[in-house]
Amino acid sequence: MAIYCEFINLIIPISKIESVYTGGFTKYKEDNAVGFNIGVLWHDDYLFRDGAMNLSSLNSRIKKWESLGLKGFSNVNGEQKWIDFCVFEGIFDGDNINCDWLLYDSKTRCAYMKDKPFGKIAFREK
Repeated sequence: MAIYCEFINLIIPISKIESVYTGGFTKYKEDNAVGFNIGVLWHDDYLFRDGAMNLSSLNSRIKKWESLGLKGFSNVNGEQKWIDFCVFEGIFDGDNINCDWLLYDSKTRCAYMKDKPFGKIAFREK
């Protein structure tokens, strides 16, 4: 499966959320039902997507995930790579994501988990 990307995207593997959020991803969805209902948050079987139109709007959410123990980027062999989550602007940065677990298809503007099929595209839940 794949997730549609817009504007600025915060992508987190659901397995990472399961490991740090009390109650796991199911509880996260319950606690953030409004975001899912209004179409700010969506997911496929492997990836969760949060987003905003500017980075300052997303910063507090990034800090929240870091406070729960997720790591953004790290210096790996002299190169900055995203570790537990990644942030990118879909239109401009999508093809240049430096992340070992995420792939991006610029034709469809979708991100998907490496080693998993592209499959159906997840977008806003209605």
